[in-house]
Amino acid sequence: MYTNFDQVEYDLKRLNLEREIALEEIKGLKQDVKEDLSPYSWMSTILSSVKKYGMLYLIRKIIR
Repeated sequence: MYTNFDQVEYDLKRLNLEREIALEEIKGLKQDVKEDLSPYSWMSTILSSVKKYGMLYLIRKIIR
């Protein structure tokens, strides 16, 4: 319970700041997701996998 308006104003300011911080965090997450789903990111992952399995394939061919 609030005993005066100063406490109410204090809580309102604090909650408003918390809301603004949460919105900024969401904006940052949105940017992270956008970067993770970009074609460049996918190509990088695919090329990394191809290199890895390509080297294993070559090593197997050399050993046999």
